[in-house]
Amino acid sequence: MSETMLSPARIGRRTIGALGFLALALGTLQSVVEPALPLLQGELGVSPGEGALIGNTLLITGAVVTPVAGKLGDRYGGKRVLVRLSAVVAAGGLLAALAPNLPALLLGQVLQGVMVGVLPLSFILVRKHLSSSASQVAIGLVMALFTGGGIVGTLIAGPIAEGLSWHWMFALPTIAVVATTAAVARLMPDDPPVPSGGGIDWPGVVLLSGTLLTFMIGLVRVTNGLAPGAAGALAVLVVALAAGWVVVERRAASPMVDLRMLAKPAMWHACVLTFVVTTSLGMVLFLLPQLFALSADGYGFGLGTTDIGLLLLPGAIAGSLSDSVGGIAARRFGPRAVVVAGTVVTAATMFALSALHTTTWHLVLAKVFTAFAAGVGTTALLAGAATAVETKDTGIATSLLVVTRVIGVALGVQIGGAILDSGADPLTGLPDESAFATGFALAGLVAALSLLAVRITKKGARA
Repeated sequence: MSETMLSPARIGRRTIGALGFLALALGTLQSVVEPALPLLQGELGVSPGEGALIGNTLLITGAVVTPVAGKLGDRYGGKRVLVRLSAVVAAGGLLAALAPNLPALLLGQVLQGVMVGVLPLSFILVRKHLSSSASQVAIGLVMALFTGGGIVGTLIAGPIAEGLSWHWMFALPTIAVVATTAAVARLMPDDPPVPSGGGIDWPGVVLLSGTLLTFMIGLVRVTNGLAPGAAGALAVLVVALAAGWVVVERRAASPMVDLRMLAKPAMWHACVLTFVVTTSLGMVLFLLPQLFALSADGYGFGLGTTDIGLLLLPGAIAGSLSDSVGGIAARRFGPRAVVVAGTVVTAATMFALSALHTTTWHLVLAKVFTAFAAGVGTTALLAGAATAVETKDTGIATSLLVVTRVIGVALGVQIGGAILDSGADPLTGLPDESAFATGFALAGLVAALSLLAVRITKKGARA
């Protein structure tokens, strides 16, 4: 159906507002875990490595849902799929709110992870029912409200968890998701399915999610003293699942991730750099709240969830601002220059933090610098890759980088948890100060690897 046949009048401000408030509710539900993670670990009686899985399961689901969300919308209708994905998110939020233990909470986080697929479907629906100029404004509003939801979640997690309980921390945003989804379902007009010759790559979805989950759980088990034979078996299983996923993706008629795109130098360069940058960021995102919460009797600060959320807020704001700066910086200076600058800032910050982390402002500044540097760098890489491929391949290229970004953060978070687990005091079970120092130094070293990656990829491009 041509754009002229779809009058912009078919959706108005109320519909766009409903989409925006749905994005706000989803962003809030997604972000409540970060400041509350130390509290959740204490309430559930789990180690930092096991606690890292709470946030990572959501990221993993998002990584595998993102590439197929658009295809599902084309096949079954964007509104229909958006409403159903939101219902899955609501079910996950309800399960998390009622979870009596870690496995139930992890399952709830897995279901919540499909919220990542709601955003691109919102953009597709807006584009179908509005003119090009109007849709750009609407998409910007939805994205801004999702980012704003992340800030809201960071702020409200503590007051809700400490004033009511951590269960309500999931329940209240879930109620908002249900209400806003109902509004979208009532206001948004139906859109017909778009005929498509390509199917949904379900084997690829299953294999990639299995690979990532097995790897993350394996890291936890190894650092908790898993026998060498069992650790070897886990490694073999991860390699087998990953190899199977590659084979499926190479043979699939409509793969979830088109690995042939990696044959383009601009793409594999961008993927390598994005992976390294986000792995370092993931370590920082995990380690800082843990140090804030650690007992003030030693070297920690003994802060509650509310105070942790307030201290993480400047970093959350810096990260949200970096998305708008990254594209501008890439156009003016080039993606490589932006990545190099961000890498230098991140590495220097982390090396300094490994030696100096005695006051809260040290950690607050570290979060601001690293969140902004990583956000600018990855956005610059995304913008550079999008303009380096043909227009018809833009969606594939950006999806591949988004998946890489999510996997990098998840890996960094899990590595941070593994470091704290391995550096725990046998008597108290709490991580030693040296574990945090090691984690910060390793995050700086990983960030510095970006400089080596830039140099290698630059030589490859010249060749």
